[in-house]
Amino acid sequence: MKVWKQFACGILAIVAYDFSATAVLAQEANGEKPKPAARVLVPLPDLNGNQQDDTDNNQTMQPDRGPVAGVQAPTLGTSELRHSYWVPGVQYGITAQSSNFSNTGTTQNQGWTTTHYASGNFSLLEAWNHAMFGTNYSGGGFFSSDSTQGNGQFQQLSSAFELDERRWQMLVMEQFSYLPQSSFGFGGTTGLSVPGITGALSVALPGLQEVFAPGQSVYTATGPRYSNDSAVQLSYSVSRRGSFTVAAVYGFLRFSNPGNTDNDMEILNAGYTYAVTRKDYLGAIYHFTAFHFPGNPEALGDHAAQFMYGRRITGRLALNLAGGPEITNFRFPVSGIQRTTRGSGIASLAYGFRVTTLRLIYSHGVGSGGGLLSGSNNDQVIANLNRPIGRLWTSSLSFGFSRNSQLVTIKSLSSPTYNSYQIAGGLTRPLTGTTNFSIGYQAQIQASNGIVCTTPACQSNQTTHQIQMSFQWHAPAQVLR
Repeated sequence: MKVWKQFACGILAIVAYDFSATAVLAQEANGEKPKPAARVLVPLPDLNGNQQDDTDNNQTMQPDRGPVAGVQAPTLGTSELRHSYWVPGVQYGITAQSSNFSNTGTTQNQGWTTTHYASGNFSLLEAWNHAMFGTNYSGGGFFSSDSTQGNGQFQQLSSAFELDERRWQMLVMEQFSYLPQSSFGFGGTTGLSVPGITGALSVALPGLQEVFAPGQSVYTATGPRYSNDSAVQLSYSVSRRGSFTVAAVYGFLRFSNPGNTDNDMEILNAGYTYAVTRKDYLGAIYHFTAFHFPGNPEALGDHAAQFMYGRRITGRLALNLAGGPEITNFRFPVSGIQRTTRGSGIASLAYGFRVTTLRLIYSHGVGSGGGLLSGSNNDQVIANLNRPIGRLWTSSLSFGFSRNSQLVTIKSLSSPTYNSYQIAGGLTRPLTGTTNFSIGYQAQIQASNGIVCTTPACQSNQTTHQIQMSFQWHAPAQVLR
């Protein structure tokens, strides 16, 4: 009964955060003596050089037991924590930007502008023997000299509840953001890019793979936007080697300004995983995605079946490879075409060197359209590299590329294609035990075939340069037990 009380606490906390975006403290409902805190997922831990392979009885990193055929992003392992705690904080950031994108293909506000961000941050971890609830939240306002952006507010939230029993697992995730621009590069490598506090006390949570979230990778889809992803996943081990996984995901993207394309995604994902060895996995995945575009009668029903291979070495390697056919049905035929068939796939790698961590992702398939198209052929590449420099500084490099094009080419008309690039680098260091400083540079490039506009000043390529800096302070951790 205790497990279900923990589950109810986690579900209620996630729902409360989704609607109010305020701090909610999840506590155990009964009066029994607290037990040691359970594990929490670590997407890309900072390896310290003393970590070893999982065959060497590594006590710092524990194997990632998340299902390989699931919707969550693979990790290098899990970390055991000794306490449940919460931490409040504040953050200030400033971005100097060379220009702004527009959906008419022209560069607006020639010359440099500045935007100031001020926010409150909150991170919470509540862990039991077989369950974990965590949340990260940041919210505040911004003030910009860019007349096209003006002043406003921004919010980011990520929450997760995980239940891990002997033969079955449950994962509930919630990711929400309200941002003045695309999340594809928002904040660069500074603390503005993620919710919650940063540093040693940051709460690392499981997150969705990028292919299960509404894409925001077309920079000329401009203006403030709401984005939300909700996921529930169940996994059951039918034997020591085999397990079934089923998940449901709902996501939406809404724009405040006209001229952009809102979208909804409802996804059903099911898979079977078989452990060939302790480190190698084979499996099969099927997922169905329903794409809807409010205000547009068109809708898409997308079916994908993929075979997959996975390899896990705790603290060192997390590899996923999947590929197979994808069939897309149109509610209303486009240029006489009712159905299209293509290949789809994803490759994901997280690798830990002695002191450096690397993450690479490539995906190919049908996407939501990036805010300008009603569905798209999408190719996306994401790369992140983190490495310490000396005892205090940490360097970060990131690269992102996304290509969105029409699903069906209409005869006698050019098909719009959008290529988006994001290149960023930065440095982070703690100033004190409770203060962090980060600085970085980012370039965002939008290249298209120029058919989106007909004005004399229309440009097929648009580039904006950004210099970013942020300070983040947090209070000492408030230990719950």
